[in-house]
Amino acid sequence: MKVMLRQNASGTLVVYVAKKDLEEEVVKQTEGEDGKILTLANGWELAFASLPDMVDLPQTVEAKRLA
Repeated sequence: MKVMLRQNASGTLVVYVAKKDLEEEVVKQTEGEDGKILTLANGWELAFASLPDMVDLPQTVEAKRLA
């Protein structure tokens, strides 16, 4: 699924999923088999094969929902 990554005013990474009209803050970042795994405040886990540099945000990237 396509998601948009951005940083909010306090500098926290935020993920927006347009198809679900969902915007949540990232509460945890880990490394996994599929690359970087971001855990959102609502409990979703999204895997990213490659994440962009935080300087280049906002940016739309491909993610895979794990949980």
